[in-house]
Amino acid sequence: MRPLPILSALLGAVLLAGCHGLPLTIPTEPVGPGEEVIGPVDGSATGLMILQFIPVGQNQRFQRAYDAALQKVGATRLVDVTIREDWFWAYILNGYTTHVSGTAVRGQREDDRDIWGARDMR
Repeated sequence: MRPLPILSALLGAVLLAGCHGLPLTIPTEPVGPGEEVIGPVDGSATGLMILQFIPVGQNQRFQRAYDAALQKVGATRLVDVTIREDWFWAYILNGYTTHVSGTAVRGQREDDRDIWGARDMR
């Protein structure tokens, strides 16, 4: 048996599995009575594509930017969210920086669900 087809299939499977990320859903409900508006905040995260082929830090870039904004002020979610992306180029790689900004909100909503819709189990 020739190893080239097996190695090609294995390499293809590894590359396809490495390019998978989860979609980011940003809740848009208005501020509830059990929540406090903290104020404007922003966060950012950067990912690279080396040789336009190898992703480094790309898959969860939007989520990391959103989480960075929340952690700056100890918020539980953002409202009035704006997302901006900047790109930069170098000889062997491209970089992508995602900026998330919005109004930070802290507190628990009335229906006792977290911002992603799951029941709070604390």
